[in-house]
Amino acid sequence: MWKLKIAEGGSPWLRTLNNHVGRQVWEFDPTLGTPEELEEVEKAREHYRNHRFVHKHSSDRLMRIQFAKENPVKDVLPQIKVKDTEDLTDETVTTILKRAINFHSTLQAHDGHWPGDYGGPMFLLPGLVITLSITGALNAVLSDEHRKEICRYLYNHQNEDGGWGLHIEGPSTMFGSVLTYVTLRLLGEGAKDGKGAMENGRKWILDHGSATAITSWGKMWLSVLGAFEWSGNNPLPPEIWLLPYILPIHPGRMWCHCRMVYLPMSYLYGKRFVGPITPTVLSLRKELFNVPYHEIDWNQARNECAKEDLYYPHPLVQDILWTSLHKAVEPVLMHWPGKKLREKALKTAIEHIHYEDENTRYICIGPVNKVLNMLCCWVEDPNSEAFKLHIPRIYDYLWIAEDGMKMQGYNGSQLWDTAFAVQAIVSTNLVEEYSSTLRKGHKFIKDSQVLENCPGDLDDWYRHISKGAWPFSTGDHGWPISDCTAEGLKAVLVLSKIPSEIVGEPLDANRLYDAVNVILSLQNGDGGFATYELTRSYRWLELINPAETFGDIVIDYPYVECTSAAIQALASFKKLYPGHRPREIEQCIKKGVEFIEKIQEFDGSWYGSWGVCFTYGTWFGVKGLVAAGMNYNNSSSIRKACDFLLSKQLDSGGWAESYLSCQNKEYTNLKGNRSHVVNTGWAMLALIDAGQAERDPTPLHRGARCLINSQMENGDFPQEEIMGVFNRNCMIAYSAYRNIFPIWALGEYRCRVLGSS
Repeated sequence: MWKLKIAEGGSPWLRTLNNHVGRQVWEFDPTLGTPEELEEVEKAREHYRNHRFVHKHSSDRLMRIQFAKENPVKDVLPQIKVKDTEDLTDETVTTILKRAINFHSTLQAHDGHWPGDYGGPMFLLPGLVITLSITGALNAVLSDEHRKEICRYLYNHQNEDGGWGLHIEGPSTMFGSVLTYVTLRLLGEGAKDGKGAMENGRKWILDHGSATAITSWGKMWLSVLGAFEWSGNNPLPPEIWLLPYILPIHPGRMWCHCRMVYLPMSYLYGKRFVGPITPTVLSLRKELFNVPYHEIDWNQARNECAKEDLYYPHPLVQDILWTSLHKAVEPVLMHWPGKKLREKALKTAIEHIHYEDENTRYICIGPVNKVLNMLCCWVEDPNSEAFKLHIPRIYDYLWIAEDGMKMQGYNGSQLWDTAFAVQAIVSTNLVEEYSSTLRKGHKFIKDSQVLENCPGDLDDWYRHISKGAWPFSTGDHGWPISDCTAEGLKAVLVLSKIPSEIVGEPLDANRLYDAVNVILSLQNGDGGFATYELTRSYRWLELINPAETFGDIVIDYPYVECTSAAIQALASFKKLYPGHRPREIEQCIKKGVEFIEKIQEFDGSWYGSWGVCFTYGTWFGVKGLVAAGMNYNNSSSIRKACDFLLSKQLDSGGWAESYLSCQNKEYTNLKGNRSHVVNTGWAMLALIDAGQAERDPTPLHRGARCLINSQMENGDFPQEEIMGVFNRNCMIAYSAYRNIFPIWALGEYRCRVLGSS
């Protein structure tokens, strides 16, 4: 039976700054589990399998089964359902909240964080399996049980038409289909295995143009595997790292996720590295294409892309750029004396790869550059210490649920979810009853703060300051993020107002000052906040975005979410520490407000770039303006936002958005106009902050009824459609949101709507 282990090391090749706080790793132990528990797991898997085309998102059942045994709910209060005509009372809502927090507390790990599924993208596992296959480490790293569960996951998420999507809820794409098919073959599945699934997958690929029409990232992965020629790739010259930083196209000026993915890609491209040509690779050369491998026009393949994948078509300027590099520049760099420059560029690239590895304890900023960096370390030296240090950190990215084993979009969302959960529980005004939960959460947040900047001259490595920041996941990961720092700061500040005998000792003031320093340092000239760093280059750079599948990846854009979170944190800090940098904080908030007002959509909403979608963005937009002292009466932006949210309320009383809102940038309801507990939570929180209760509380009563009637028998809330997004077009799971936001919304409703009346 699989078991989730928390905050454990277990390998001499693991490095840590804080004793592995937040680390979550699944291990298989054949001796674990009673017959009843094993049967429950199999029933969960069977239920998912039978309903996978209707409910594509897993419900994290394996973790819940484990925690139900380890942290049982002592007293399950009776379930409550309310009628549309029934008035809600404080007693009813309090009971609902206690049921919800009682259950959510059982999901808290002993180190204080809430673990959960952060999967969704379908293109992550293939990179891992290809890398392990090339390096000969596949069987050593992935046990039979790992491989079995990965295959289960990939088969479970095959679409009815035979293909696989970019993410678990998306339509089939060439990127998802080819890489998933290849992954299954490398894991030992035959071309006719899977009860027809493999044949259906191959048919989809060939019917839609074959693997020559895969996206640029897919071309790169197939090339290192040996199932595609490097001449069929557009150039990724590592020499870009040798350019002067003053040039807008220097990678140091790009969004960190973009540069950290293209850094190892450029190293592999510069070397034209190809792994061992095994019988499976030779077979794939036959299976993936409509014409014999030796007859493929690789020059034409460079710019081929299936229409199903084409979210960001290449503009003409890109075609001219890539062709010029391919025809004129690359031949020079591949031969002496140009080869000397190539060698210097490769040396620079691998130095930056090692710096990233060492300063994230070999976790790396994300799963794509994690496995690419690992492969580069092996290419440089198969026996290197760096490669060995990478191996145990693979497990930090693997998560298992009833749908199988997936690779997460980060090494988890530990800090982010915990900071939100703490604020949600505090909002209920039931803090004394949940002292233990809050105390553990408080300790985790304190233990996860980044305490030092990265070593060396940060400018040389294109890094921002990080001392005082909070990361998205764990302290060992360490990359600073504006909104994570803000939410971490908000959480410790709200806990500092509660007696320490209830929630533990407050964070030292100097560490609060460090967090404020990071936030202030991240504001752009236009008043907005981007994610990890300042916006370092220009929007026109998106013209050279080579990733056909993703939008807005080249620079770190400012966002309403990051800007709002920063305003909220600074406003909260200012109230408690009015003497610390008051003018800078006041000016920062003022400029942030101007930015939020400026980017509001015509209909009163804000586009959410990290959650689905306009309800998410509008929650942040409203909350930021309110934190800055604005309200419904003095802000037309808040009035327009309220009108927008009220216009989207469903007959059920709830709200819901499809991920298509993100992709198409147009508000789209879920199929059948069903409500969603997370969207409903966001909308209610925005309206409550905007003073809706004072004008007409009826929409809030209706929303609260919807949430109450959605609660399950054990106090949990149902897992509905996917609610996270990145780069406009790829969805990602935030599995804790289903608990956090109903608690938060009903907590605010109890205290500020029912309480005020």
